[in-house]
Amino acid sequence: MPRLFVAVWPPAEVLDLIEALPRPERPGVRWTRRDQWHVTLRFLGSSVEDAAPVAAALQGMEAGVVPVEAVLGPAVVRLGRGVVCVDVAGLDAVAAAVVEATAGFGQPPDDRPFHGHLTLARLKGVGTGGLLGAEVAARWPVEEVHLVESRLHAEGARYESVAVVPLSPGSGSGQAAPSA
Repeated sequence: MPRLFVAVWPPAEVLDLIEALPRPERPGVRWTRRDQWHVTLRFLGSSVEDAAPVAAALQGMEAGVVPVEAVLGPAVVRLGRGVVCVDVAGLDAVAAAVVEATAGFGQPPDDRPFHGHLTLARLKGVGTGGLLGAEVAARWPVEEVHLVESRLHAEGARYESVAVVPLSPGSGSGQAAPSA
């Protein structure tokens, strides 16, 4: 069964910067791919059987949710015990609006504060020697959020945007756009 989450996708020029970071091959380090690089605003899990009501709830987000600027960086860091990532700031208000709009769907939202990040690698039983500290920084306007379906495959998760919701002062009055 697919999993659903709400995310922000960086533009191609930001993905190019991330792709240029060192990615040394090491046992126990599983690097994510370019097509997986996103910032999760809310994970809904696999208990949602129909994405349409979630997309409608996102479309109904408070009209005050306006485009924001995401700030990537300044360096590669560790998150918890098993994630190598780059922090992404500036998305707190959007994440809060997404959580509020989707509160009735999926697994309960995390009870910890939102921590925007883009996952670069997952670690299994290894340290971070040589993986942290590379500098990368960028800013980009965030004008939409995506409702994403994730399906697990042998080579990793595959993501598909099933709805795109624009952020604007009138975001509650339009239609969620299906992705192409």
